[in-house]
Amino acid sequence: MNIEVNGPKILFQIPILGGINITETTRNAWIIMVLIIGVSIFLTRNLSVRNPSRRQIIAEKLVTTANNWVESTMGVRYRSFAPYIGALFISSLCGSLSSVTGARPFTGDLSTTLAWALVTTVMVQVNNIRANGVLGWLKSFTKPVFVMTPINLVSEIATPISLSFRHFGNIGSGIVITTLIYAALSAASHALLGWIPNDFIANIPILQIGIPAFLSLYFDVFTSFLQAFIISMLTMVFVSNAGE
Repeated sequence: MNIEVNGPKILFQIPILGGINITETTRNAWIIMVLIIGVSIFLTRNLSVRNPSRRQIIAEKLVTTANNWVESTMGVRYRSFAPYIGALFISSLCGSLSSVTGARPFTGDLSTTLAWALVTTVMVQVNNIRANGVLGWLKSFTKPVFVMTPINLVSEIATPISLSFRHFGNIGSGIVITTLIYAALSAASHALLGWIPNDFIANIPILQIGIPAFLSLYFDVFTSFLQAFIISMLTMVFVSNAGE
């Protein structure tokens, strides 16, 4: 039984700047973004103060939920971060849940989660400067004592690395484990039906029917919600702490 678990396939290359590879990650990310934009446009069409439609009620509920989540975690003065946190959560969730359709989740690519982590890092540093000024920001690296400066700098560098690898590692490991389970069930099905002379029947992966669906509840559904929640919560905590 030969099993190969590779990274996202390169679909084609744009011949500029030495060649830009368009991978499954890029394609799937754009598909998810287009779907999210389409749903957003659909829910927010023809808004009305009186007699709001069901679509408008759903849209208002989603916005209110995002605002309340940010306010309860970061405080009222950080309410302006709600659109970003909401976009981050729904992008992560939909990107990971796309594995249910058989597509490769783009959150299983380190380039995706690292990009989100770098954006969070920039927001943290900008918020720190806004709250404490440039001198206060530089001074924060020397707290509580000056000799801690190297450790504080390493900590700042480690934050985006930790944030990105946590999300990528959980989704990526799910891809690997799911592939191994499907391969094992295929081999077990062949061992179970291999004695049948008919090659068509002997090669039916009967054990792959039903069993992976239960495993999908954890690897695809639960993990997707959990990682979207974690990366959003950590982003809010890091940004709000930087403004103290």
